[in-house]
Amino acid sequence: MREGQPSRTAVQNALFRALEARRPARRRVADDPLAVRFLTPGFRVVAGLARVRVAAAVIEAFIDHRWPCVRGGVVARTRLIDEKVAAELPQVRQAVILGAGFDSRAYRLPAMRQVTVFEVDHPATQAAKRQAVQRSVGGPAGQVRFVPVIFGADDPAAKLADAGFEPGAMTLVLWEGVTNYLVPEAVDATFTFLAGVLGSGSPVVFTYVHRGIIDGTAVFEGADTTLRAVRRVGEPFTFGFDPAQLGGYLAARGFDLEWDTKVSEAAADLYPAGKCPPVPAYYHVAGARRR
Repeated sequence: MREGQPSRTAVQNALFRALEARRPARRRVADDPLAVRFLTPGFRVVAGLARVRVAAAVIEAFIDHRWPCVRGGVVARTRLIDEKVAAELPQVRQAVILGAGFDSRAYRLPAMRQVTVFEVDHPATQAAKRQAVQRSVGGPAGQVRFVPVIFGADDPAAKLADAGFEPGAMTLVLWEGVTNYLVPEAVDATFTFLAGVLGSGSPVVFTYVHRGIIDGTAVFEGADTTLRAVRRVGEPFTFGFDPAQLGGYLAARGFDLEWDTKVSEAAADLYPAGKCPPVPAYYHVAGARRR
């Protein structure tokens, strides 16, 4: 990301969610009515045009041609994660959203209002989000704690403690759209950190890309275009997991892998027959639990 500016990919993903929210309710796969609030002025115009059905079709077709498999993947993973998070929240006391970006779940998922939510992110992205939240809902919800962290420079444990995080408590962790931008050491350090502060049984929902698109050992539709696009905006993919090795990786760090879903498979179930846009088979959402 550029110094002092929010993540470009975070803004683009908010656009994809905003476009989906413009669909008639019966046709929506995911519903994020706040996504439009996080857009740049230009993207906000695009989302506004999408209120017209013909214009929306042209916009979506252009996006799917320019960035194959991305828009549909963001929409499908949003719905999948919404469902997984909502199912886990009644059993936890607090939630941590790592790399929160423009995630709006603390404001639109009713169950999120019952727990303390710690949003951890880069200060620049977080500043833009706080402004958008102020404009859209009049300020942060009472249960939300913003935790600005520069990973690799700050101590996340100390920052969370300062914000009132309770070590050892049952905690939901959401880590969406982040691991693929980190180095292996940072991913390892994060899971090690989580193992040290989460209560037994705490769920962790996270996303990752197949390592094959990083090292060239696997070929997936749309992967080359996506890799070029993220490099162009200065946010290249740098890390991925081999799905076959994920369970062992997590076990070595104190977690049990409970499920691992390709976003493409989730999309096939969520979209109406014949209506599913291209969705990446290299992108996964997974769920683990602290032993």
